[in-house]
Amino acid sequence: MKYCWKRLTSLAVLAIAIPYFLLDTVFATVAIPLSEWIAGLGAFARIHRWVLSLKPYPTLLLFLVPLIVLEPVKPLAAYLCTTPHATLGLSALVIAELIKLVLIERLFSVSRGKLMSIPAFAWVFGKYSAVKNCLTSLEAWQGALRWSRIVRDAARRMMLEAKRSMAGDDAREERGRWIPARADAGRRPRE
Repeated sequence: MKYCWKRLTSLAVLAIAIPYFLLDTVFATVAIPLSEWIAGLGAFARIHRWVLSLKPYPTLLLFLVPLIVLEPVKPLAAYLCTTPHATLGLSALVIAELIKLVLIERLFSVSRGKLMSIPAFAWVFGKYSAVKNCLTSLEAWQGALRWSRIVRDAARRMMLEAKRSMAGDDAREERGRWIPARADAGRRPRE
């Protein structure tokens, strides 16, 4: 009976963990470039210096704030999606998840050394990385990744073709317009 209970608990944890990691990984594809862009803005240089001046445990507390504040939005958004407010639920999920991941990515990239100097954080991060690596190495995950790349590349090609065709239309319009020539356009000035 104890084995059965342990097995059911493991399945329940997996049923919660897999969608959680999938959602974080999907949003990370947008959040990481956005975080890098924010890092390049001069307005955040003072905040960057302040975070660097913190000791490890205050940095950990600052790192946990976005998790504590924004993580409860996921179950709330899931509830809203089951009601007639599905659009509000999806919007809340996307916005909260992006803000959370951007803040966490930025804080982690700035203070990784300090955070990893805390043994408990290093242990949790190691376990998190192991689970994430396990999920991303699955064949189903790799297949989904291939399809997402195919779709992204197709969308990029379509956008380039649309831009080219719009530029071509503009050029054709320019060539089709009648522009009066000046009488001295072909002559060279006398010296």
